[in-house]
Amino acid sequence: MGQRLAETCSPSDALVDANGGAFLGRTGSITTPHGTIQTPAFIAVGTKATVKAVLPESIAQLGAQAVLANAYHLYLQPGPEILDAAGGLGAFMNWSGPTFTDSGGFQVMSLGSGFKKVIDMKNVDNSGPDDAVAPGKERLAHIDDDGVWFKSHLNGDRHRFSPEISMQVQHQIGADIMFAFDELTTLQNSRAYQEESLERTRLWALRCLAEHERLTSGRAGKPYQALFGVIQGAQYEDLRRKACQDLGSMPFDGYGIGGALEKENLGTIVRWCNEELPEDKPRHLLGISEPDDIFTAIENGADTFDCVSPTRVARNSAFYTPSGRFNLSGARYKKDFGPLQDGCDCYACANYSRAYIHHLYKAKEMLSATLISIHNERFVVKMVDDARLAIESGDFFEFKAETLGRYYS
Repeated sequence: MGQRLAETCSPSDALVDANGGAFLGRTGSITTPHGTIQTPAFIAVGTKATVKAVLPESIAQLGAQAVLANAYHLYLQPGPEILDAAGGLGAFMNWSGPTFTDSGGFQVMSLGSGFKKVIDMKNVDNSGPDDAVAPGKERLAHIDDDGVWFKSHLNGDRHRFSPEISMQVQHQIGADIMFAFDELTTLQNSRAYQEESLERTRLWALRCLAEHERLTSGRAGKPYQALFGVIQGAQYEDLRRKACQDLGSMPFDGYGIGGALEKENLGTIVRWCNEELPEDKPRHLLGISEPDDIFTAIENGADTFDCVSPTRVARNSAFYTPSGRFNLSGARYKKDFGPLQDGCDCYACANYSRAYIHHLYKAKEMLSATLISIHNERFVVKMVDDARLAIESGDFFEFKAETLGRYYS
């Protein structure tokens, strides 16, 4: 624990009322075998042991403190035994800093129901069936109390994930921080199913802890890997609080706040969770990167968060600036010889013009994705770093108002 937002910035009663409750934001540090993460921090996503289109050296140079990879994808290709033989995720991808792996539960469920990487965060409609699939898709995942059977999205091979298998896979991948296997639910699931799923995730959490302890003892020569429990409960306050109380009493090293969250209630749900979770353990919010969501998460107690969005939108020519997000594919950039963002200290802005990267995108050259991705990752990483400094200096709310006011103007 470092400094508390409520103490350094002394929010007014009006701000507290507008937030719906006390501000739980704080600074801190997470110590891992491969370095210390100063929080709040944005964790770059390297799904398949790579941040798409960007060298690990570039990720380090732009200031990212840690990288998160995906257990589901690395299990399917190249296989966790390959990463284990290489010395773990960091050694395999030539990244010397801290690493995370998620459990694979998100991909098993989302890909298994045909929704790919998109989980609806806007529409609460639980009138349909709990086992719905995307239109025109086949259900590839089937869950039971012991685990999940799923078909590979690569070749259709059938696989089994259980809490024990997820722990075994993540231990072999060798990240500094890993997540317990949980069941992803959506805003479209019924209340009854949310309750059933929450109990399943609680029991799986106990099994993950037991297997984690067994594997840690058997791999005594390896650096310790921290295990985070995952909080579900969708949009229901009582279920979120119950999940936090249940998992908060277990000996996890930290916690991930998961599942689909209504965007308009993001801060409220994060605050519910952090009012219940142990204050001396880190909290990771899975899958956000929009500036307004980041500030909301920080001020309600999230320490770290991740999202693929900075590199995903870069591949479609979108780049971030303090004045908003723009698409470099527009004709107005053809003769624009300025940087992506005036004053930005990233490699792309220091060396290349909008006109050049526009040309690369139009010519379908891969370098366009690399340069825009470097800039976008730097933009988000720096914004979160500056938010951390603003908590320490006591002007977080002013910094938030200025940043969001300009970005969404």
